[in-house]
Amino acid sequence: MPPKRSGSLPTVVLVGRPNVGKSTLFNRVTGTRRAIVTPVAGTTRDTNAQPADWQGHAFTLVDTGGMFGASDDPIHTMVVEHGRKAIATADVIVFVVDGRDGLVPGDESIAGALRGAEVPVIMAVNKTDDRRARGRSVEFYRLGFEPIVEIAAEHGEGVGDLLDEIIGRFPQGRRDAGALVPEPETRVAIVGRPNVGKSSLLNRLLREERSIVSDMPGTTRDTVDALLKWHKRNFRILDTAGIRRPGRVARAGQVESVSVLIARRAIEQADVAVLVIDAMEGATDQDATIAGEADRTGCGVIVAVNKWDLMKGRGQDFAKEFDDKQRQQLKFLDYAPVLHISALTGERTPKLLEAIDRVAAARNKRIPTGELNRFVQAVTAVHPPASPGRREVRILYAAQTGVAPPTFVFFTNVATSFHFSYERFLVNRLRESFGLEGTPIRVQVRRRTR
Repeated sequence: MPPKRSGSLPTVVLVGRPNVGKSTLFNRVTGTRRAIVTPVAGTTRDTNAQPADWQGHAFTLVDTGGMFGASDDPIHTMVVEHGRKAIATADVIVFVVDGRDGLVPGDESIAGALRGAEVPVIMAVNKTDDRRARGRSVEFYRLGFEPIVEIAAEHGEGVGDLLDEIIGRFPQGRRDAGALVPEPETRVAIVGRPNVGKSSLLNRLLREERSIVSDMPGTTRDTVDALLKWHKRNFRILDTAGIRRPGRVARAGQVESVSVLIARRAIEQADVAVLVIDAMEGATDQDATIAGEADRTGCGVIVAVNKWDLMKGRGQDFAKEFDDKQRQQLKFLDYAPVLHISALTGERTPKLLEAIDRVAAARNKRIPTGELNRFVQAVTAVHPPASPGRREVRILYAAQTGVAPPTFVFFTNVATSFHFSYERFLVNRLRESFGLEGTPIRVQVRRRTR
C-alpha cells in the first residue's frame, strides 16, 4: 500500500456495484454536481476526486467507477484497475450498497475484495427512503463490516451520520490535517473535441494514469479533477469530456449530454482553459466554438497543438504557416499563445505549465491607476478615438475596475462607446504594454457626468 503523507488530507474512497448511488452520494457530500448521475449503470468510468469538509475536518472524497459485476463496457477492465489504485490510497473506504436490492452476489464479491484492506470499511446502505428497502439493512450484517449506516443520498437523509462515522476513523495524526490553511490553486480546464489527447495530456502532466485513455471517442464522461504541484504552484487540473456538435450530442444520448454540460461548467469555473487541438486535423469550427465558450466566460486561453511529434521534419516555415492558419480559424483568439506539444512523448509539456502560470498571472494583474493613465495619454496622443459628431471625442481618464479577466473603464467627454476597431486597438496596446498574455480583456466606455 502506498505510504500516506502526514501533512496531506485524509482520503475517503467510495466503492460499490454500478448504479447503487455512489455518484449521488459524492455530489451530496462535496456540495457539487461534478459526478454524472444517470440511471445508466457504469456511467462513472474515471476516478473522480474532490475536496470535502465536515464539522471542520477536510478530506478528499474519491468516487470510483462500478468495479464489480457484469459489464458490456469495452474499457471495463481499465475502470476496475483505476478503482483498485484509488482503494490503495484510501484512509477510509465507504462500501455503498442498494437497500432496495438487498444483499446480492455482486456485493459479496466486493466484500471479499475489501476484507484484505488495511483501513476501516464503513457500509452505507443507500436508498432506504424507498419502502422496498424497509428492514433489509439487516441482510448486510452477514458481510462482517461495521458500522452499517442507513442513508438516502438523493435527499441527504443519514448522510450526516455517515460523515460522523467517517471522520471518527481518520488515522491519528491526520485527523486535523484539514485544519491547515489551503494553498491557493490555479484551476485549469483541459478542453477540446473528443479523442484529441486530453486525457493523455493530463496523465503526462501528472506522471500517472489518472484518466482512462483509449482510442474510443467519448471515453471520459466525468470531469476528472487532479492537483498538480509544480515549482511551488498548485494547479487544479480538470480533464473534461470532449465537447461535440449539438446534433451529435443529441444522438449520443443522455450521458453525453450531461458530459457536455459539466465540461462547460468546468470552463466557467476555470482560470485557464487549455484548448487541445489535433495537429493532424488542425482547428475546426467546433474548436472555435469551444474557444468561444472560454472567451465568453473570461478565463485565460492557451491553444495546445497535440501530436506534434507526427509533424517532425516539416521545417520552421511549415510551423509558422500552420499557426497562422489556426489563428485564422479561431479568429478572435489571436491573444492566446499557441504551443506545439506531444502528450505521448512529453515534448514541450513543461512549456505548457510555464504558459499556464503566465496566463493565470496576467488574468489577475492589476495596473496602478497612475500608470494606466500615462498609458492613455501616450496612446491617444498618437491615435485619438474617432469623432463621428461635431464634438471631438477625448478620453479623460481610465481606471481598472476588476480582474479575472482584467476590466477597464474609459471615461470620455461625450462618447458612451468606441468603434470596434478602436476598442480592438486599445485592447492590443493594453496587452502589449502590460503583458496581459492569453487573457480576455473587457473594455467599458462611460461619458463623464458633471
